[in-house]
Amino acid sequence: MSQAFDVVVIGGGPGGYIAAIRAAQLGFQVACIDEWKNGKGGPAPGGTCTNVGCIPSKALLQSSEHFEHANKHFADHGISVSDVKIDVAKMLARKDSVVKQNNDGILYLFKKNKVTFFHGRGSFTKAEAGAYEIKVAGAKEESITGKHIILATGSNARALPGVPFDEETVLSNDGALRVGAVPKKLALIGSGVIGLEMGSVWRRLGAEVTILEGLPTFLGAVDEQIAKEAKKAFDKQGLKIELGVKVGEVKAGKGGVSVAYTNAKGEAQQLDVDKLIVSIGRVPNTIGLNGEAVGLKLDERGAIVVDDDCKTSLPNVWAIGDVVRGPMLAHKAEEEGVAVAERIAGQHGHVNFNTVPWVIYTSPEIAWVGRTEQQLKADGVAYKAGTFPFLANGRARALGDTTGMVKFLADAKTDEILGVHMVGPQVSELISEAVVAMEFKASAEDIARICHAHPSLSEATKEAALAVDKRTLNF
Repeated sequence: MSQAFDVVVIGGGPGGYIAAIRAAQLGFQVACIDEWKNGKGGPAPGGTCTNVGCIPSKALLQSSEHFEHANKHFADHGISVSDVKIDVAKMLARKDSVVKQNNDGILYLFKKNKVTFFHGRGSFTKAEAGAYEIKVAGAKEESITGKHIILATGSNARALPGVPFDEETVLSNDGALRVGAVPKKLALIGSGVIGLEMGSVWRRLGAEVTILEGLPTFLGAVDEQIAKEAKKAFDKQGLKIELGVKVGEVKAGKGGVSVAYTNAKGEAQQLDVDKLIVSIGRVPNTIGLNGEAVGLKLDERGAIVVDDDCKTSLPNVWAIGDVVRGPMLAHKAEEEGVAVAERIAGQHGHVNFNTVPWVIYTSPEIAWVGRTEQQLKADGVAYKAGTFPFLANGRARALGDTTGMVKFLADAKTDEILGVHMVGPQVSELISEAVVAMEFKASAEDIARICHAHPSLSEATKEAALAVDKRTLNF
């Protein structure tokens, strides 16, 4: 007899495990299926984010930033160090430890919330009266049933046509996190989040890094003024970014990788490197789900088709996160997971795509929420803009990091905040104030009149809001 559950979640990434926990909190009998394995073959829930994405990349960014500070910035603070070295193996071991702590934390949360965990690959077998049969292919094959199914199977790295990932010389985000020694020369194709973060890690550790980007503009989704400020900082650091390139033949061998490309001027170029990281986007993961067995509808990109409430084409089957429309962000998946669990319970789950924050964890960090200035212009929206540089912020001066600015965009008539864009120190944390403000439809004046602690980086947020009305106090 198959075990029967009210809710079965396929995928234990940020969307999946959060959906399972919230459904259990609401009183449902819940199962979560996830196939990720650790180095010993044991369960490693958390999906791409925890295992080969958000968490390990931040661990490496932190380690590499410490190394760069020791080499280049400690002297400014009167701290003398010499012969600073990087132990890459130890750095990777720390990263793996951080990942394991998160894996174990999720397993603990499942136990705490009475979520039944199955380690293996989940796939549809058939639909039956009021439920779906799900096969779990793991150490042993099992069969369970669920009245409601939540699909949270995530995404996979997109490879270059004809150039598969070998994770030795041609790397996805997975291989990029396991490079055992600092490469002398490293190339990345794609200047998005993964490209910039991984490029920053290995540049700080001593690699000569070149990023090749097909688009003619840098970070086209980011506010143009903020993107230009970030580009200046990366150029100064020695991160070589070539825009408007057309990648041609890529040859990989034991000695490295050769990349032929045409630059923005139409000139033929060749780049020979030790490693190549390909970060040209991700594709929805429905491999092995066997959705065709029950008639699950996919779109032309291979994503699962859902409505605004994350309902699929099948009754009582839902889908969330990277495998559906919308931004491929861990926190977006989490919010959808909570919302779906609440909708199953008859509640009104809430996800506002207009207030989903974006962050790039480079140095300087880049963060934004809402619309950019170029989007407002294209839409014909009358707006006011205000900026404030970290150069004029006392806490930033004390930190020794005054790169960047905070920028507010507000409606010209109502003063409602339409977008907030930041580049600078710790803006991944500062952006949350803007998200809260926009969720409550605050005006720039509201932020300008809130008391912010002094000295703090958050004062730059207040000052940028004041700048919307051309009345900054410290610049």
